[in-house]
Amino acid sequence: MNLAESIAEARTIQLELAARVRCVPLMSPLRLVAGVDASFSGNRVFAAACLYALLSLEPVEDATASRELDFPYVSGFLSFREGPAILEAIAALGRKPDLILVDGQGIAHPRGLGIASHLGVLLGVPTIGCAKSRLVGEFREPGRERGCRARLEFKGRTVGAVVRTRTGVRPLFVSPGHLVDLPGSVQVVLRTAAGFRIPEPLRRADALSRAASKA
Repeated sequence: MNLAESIAEARTIQLELAARVRCVPLMSPLRLVAGVDASFSGNRVFAAACLYALLSLEPVEDATASRELDFPYVSGFLSFREGPAILEAIAALGRKPDLILVDGQGIAHPRGLGIASHLGVLLGVPTIGCAKSRLVGEFREPGRERGCRARLEFKGRTVGAVVRTRTGVRPLFVSPGHLVDLPGSVQVVLRTAAGFRIPEPLRRADALSRAASKA
């Protein structure tokens, strides 16, 4: 299968899964929150899943996975490049997270299915996209104080929020992935961003995946 065929098939999968995404208030209390991220070295992807206790914001468990890359980098199709390894890392955790923070987009995506939404639908677990940059949409710059936010609008719909997680630093692009709504997504991101721009579970997952890729 050539690249054009692979992308066409991936687009079809995204549209099918996007129809299953549900942005609804969280249905149960959160105790364990995981952050997931991936790094690359050569032709391999290295993923990390870091589980945290939400109440204390202390790390509980880490897991990693590595596999050969079988999908190229194409904007809007990150889940096909990183997703398989991330799913393996999540499966390697001894306890199931109540919610997963993903370094990437949720519904703030051209077809409404960023990597956070993709993972959420496949796993049936609440997920939140927490990205460092915008993929789609328009917004007004939020205030400079921690907690300030602005709506991210795409095609006449609010698909996320631009959130200042630390006073005076660049905001994050937060969007619901699956089984969580936008207010809940913003609340969790602010709760887990303790003194840094990036939420703690994602900071740890980023560091762990980078370390694995250099080992």
